[in-house]
Amino acid sequence: MEQVTAELTILFAEPFWVGIYARTDAGGYQVCRTVFGAEPSDVMVYQWLQRSFSRLRFSPLVQPEKTAEQIRNPKRRQREIRRQLQRPEATGTKAQQALKLQQEQNGIVRQTRQKLQRQEQQRLQYELRQQKKKKKHRGR
Repeated sequence: MEQVTAELTILFAEPFWVGIYARTDAGGYQVCRTVFGAEPSDVMVYQWLQRSFSRLRFSPLVQPEKTAEQIRNPKRRQREIRRQLQRPEATGTKAQQALKLQQEQNGIVRQTRQKLQRQEQQRLQYELRQQKKKKKHRGR
């Protein structure tokens, strides 16, 4: 039987209340962030979950890390933790890392969409210039 866990954390991130919905299953870990605005009550959160759960955009799957349960020297463990914290990709919680990944992917999609719009705009301007040239050439 597959075990699925879900967790909704509501916190105050200046100036709004933010909800971070995380779910974990056999496939991996996914997270979604939503902004509530004013402080939500329990009833409002429950209604929000019922209404908009199907529209939530979760981050891509992040594979869970397999940890081997070994008894290690505490000083060695402390050194390893310090090294991991010094790496830039290791900063933040698992939810923050998943949200960052989602943000990066949304940025790539936005860039490609903007590039296509810019190319289309340039093509239209080029056609307009060509039409003006033809009209001038006719002498009218």
